[in-house]
Amino acid sequence: MGRLAQTDGLTDVQREILATVRDFVDKEIIPVATELEHRDEYPTKIVEGLKELGLFGLMIPEEYGGLGESLLTYALCVEEIARGWMSVSGIINTHFIVAYMLKQHGTQEQREHFLPRMALGEVRGAFSMSEPGLGSDVSAITSKGVRDGGDYLLTGQKMWLTNGGSSTLVAVLCRTDEGHPEGTAPHKSMTTFLIEKEPGFGEVRPGLTIPGKIDKMGYKGVDTTELIMDGLRIPADRVLGGTTGRGFYQMMDGVEVGRVNVAARGCGVAQRAFELGVAYAQQRQTFGKPIAQHQAIQFKLAEMGTKVEAAHAMMVNAARKKDSGQRNDLEAGMAKYLASEYCKEVVEDAFRIHGGYGFSKEYEIERLYREAPMLLIGEGTAEIQKMIIGRRLLEEYRIQG
Repeated sequence: MGRLAQTDGLTDVQREILATVRDFVDKEIIPVATELEHRDEYPTKIVEGLKELGLFGLMIPEEYGGLGESLLTYALCVEEIARGWMSVSGIINTHFIVAYMLKQHGTQEQREHFLPRMALGEVRGAFSMSEPGLGSDVSAITSKGVRDGGDYLLTGQKMWLTNGGSSTLVAVLCRTDEGHPEGTAPHKSMTTFLIEKEPGFGEVRPGLTIPGKIDKMGYKGVDTTELIMDGLRIPADRVLGGTTGRGFYQMMDGVEVGRVNVAARGCGVAQRAFELGVAYAQQRQTFGKPIAQHQAIQFKLAEMGTKVEAAHAMMVNAARKKDSGQRNDLEAGMAKYLASEYCKEVVEDAFRIHGGYGFSKEYEIERLYREAPMLLIGEGTAEIQKMIIGRRLLEEYRIQG
């Protein structure tokens, strides 16, 4: 374990959890990640190992069978896992966001029904806001939930579901106009529905189809899918929190902690890229000496190390702010923006240090080079983060009078 990206003030329990996760990553993930990624193969054995470690219940309260840990502990674990293979951190992240939304906003019955099985990894979560023509404009969703007796009938098409095939519980955002007068702001007529389903592809329950995996340039192994609802019948007690019209706020709360998670992923991938770059620079020789002794390479390593350290510090700050009960959308937005941009830059510099070998699929940096761009768009694009940051700064520094 190197000097960079250390976290002061951790408890003995936190340090023990992180040491266990790092050991698992080094022994069970890094040796097989590139091979599985090239085959676009779901990491079943790795996921089973994470279940045994209790990571699916890391932030679920102890009363529901989880470990009851903080967002900081979770983010630091994600950082370690992404250092091994970013796709694995994606499998956990969507599950964690749904568990967090249930913990914060679910009814007592919903929490008791889902959280104990989610803590064990028996129920695996995914969540869905985006649609094919939507991009970042969540308020423009067209998927609808219409009341039909004691149920709702859901219709619409969703896009970019991480874990869409492997999950058994999906939190889906739909528009519900009943009870909301004409002219109600779009974000106040949205509802989160908790949809239980069988894992797999095709029609996984009547009215619900998961067509298949979307083929991607990176972020492979984890399944990213569409979700099509055609008269999908959902009982009213599966409205998250039991009240319609609260879905937008619930999802944004989940995404806020998800942004800390994406920042942690960026930190983990950047750390691995730095490790690969600094090791290769000491092994590869040109002009009679290791390339690490050339000033041009030392400058790259200096910039890479500084970016790894800065991104980690901002991610830790955002997590600690949320854990303290304070609003952290500014800090989470900044951390997500900086960590994803720095990740891309550190990975590219490690790629350049590798020279022609960086382009070879035999070298791990080739995989990281394809994975890093996802962080620029996941959980809100860099441009969306800058809009959030700019608005919040204007709120904080508004001129009086």
